[in-house]
Amino acid sequence: MDILADENVPGAAVARLRDAGHDVSWVSEDAPGTADPDVLERASNEDRLLVTFDKDFGDLAYRAGLRAPSGVVLIRLPSMPPEELSRFIADSLATQVDWKGHFSVVTELGIRMRPLPRR
Repeated sequence: MDILADENVPGAAVARLRDAGHDVSWVSEDAPGTADPDVLERASNEDRLLVTFDKDFGDLAYRAGLRAPSGVVLIRLPSMPPEELSRFIADSLATQVDWKGHFSVVTELGIRMRPLPRR
């Protein structure tokens, strides 16, 4: 899977996703400080699933009408040790194959998926 990890995704999670065979670009490595609209545009242009901890991407995709055809996964978890968090993220992403075109919220209770507006 092609993934764009937002700047707030821990490095341990990025490493675990890469170890699992995913092609992961990480904003912290190659474009730190990039504004959220530009991160979303990059994910769209590169056809990458955006993984983030930032709720603002929901507003950008729904209210501001920015494109996000590859999908957005919002991680909403309580504070946990980095290794446990990394494992949870990688395991959660492995449970679905239909992320594309959805805004998904991953919590301890499960995954909620909502279709993104088509533009």
